[in-house]
Amino acid sequence: MAGLDLRNIDLSYESMRRIDFSGADLTDAHLQNSNLEEADFSHANLSGAFMFGCNLYGARLDGAILENTNLQDSNLEKASLRGAKMNHISLFGSSLEEADLGDADLSRARMKRANLKHANLDRANLQSAHLERADLSGASFIDANLADASLKSARFQPQQFTKSHIDGVQGL
Repeated sequence: MAGLDLRNIDLSYESMRRIDFSGADLTDAHLQNSNLEEADFSHANLSGAFMFGCNLYGARLDGAILENTNLQDSNLEKASLRGAKMNHISLFGSSLEEADLGDADLSRARMKRANLKHANLDRANLQSAHLERADLSGASFIDANLADASLKSARFQPQQFTKSHIDGVQGL
C-alpha cells in the first residue's frame, strides 16, 4: 500500500496490522474502527480521514499529514507522530499514552479528555489547542508552544511547563 493513491477509500472495520501505508494518499479515507496496530503511515496524507475508534497502537505516523482528521476515541498508545502535521485534528477521548509527538504541529487540536500520560510533546506546537480534562501526567513539554491553549480541568504538574511558551494559557 506504500505510495498508493487511496483517496476516499473505505477500509472501515478492517484488520490491517503492520501494513505499510508510507507515503500513501489517504485523503478523506474512511478507516473507522480499523485495527491498524503497528502500521506504517510515515509521510502519508490522511487529511480529512475519518478514523474514529481506530487501534493505532505502536503505529508510525512520522511526518504524516493529519489535518482535520477525526481520530476521536482512538488508541495511539506508543505511536510515533514525530513532526506530524495535525492542525485542527480531533483526538477527543483518545489514548496517546507514551506516544512520541515531538516537533508535531497540534495547533488548534481538539484533545478534550485525551490520555497523554508520559507522552513526548517536546517542541510541539500546541497553540490554541483544547486540552480540557486531558491527563497530561508525566508528559514532557520542553520548548513546546502552548500559547492560548486551554488546559481547564486537565491533570498536570505546573513544573511540566517551566521550559514552554505559555502566554495566554487558560487553566494553568
